[in-house]
Amino acid sequence: MALTNEDLQAISNLIQPIKDDLQEVKRKLTSVQIHLENGTDKNIQLIAENFIELTNKLNQAIPVADKNLAYEVKVNYLVEKVQTLEKEIAELKSKIA
Repeated sequence: MALTNEDLQAISNLIQPIKDDLQEVKRKLTSVQIHLENGTDKNIQLIAENFIELTNKLNQAIPVADKNLAYEVKVNYLVEKVQTLEKEIAELKSKIA
């Protein structure tokens, strides 16, 4: 049983919409790939670069915060020491007078 021209034409007519759909899928896939390369990848790179900068700034700020905490502890100690000395001087003055 040989295929006639009509059979081949019918098969061709059935295959053509599939080819058209496949071309549309390829076009959309290319569009998505271009979007990923141009938009998403670029935005991810920008986010990563900014994250690195923020991390560096945070690392620079941490020692400053540590120094501030150390100074705060020293100041609190000195305030307490001054208050103690003021009390002792007041006691000495009251004994002398």
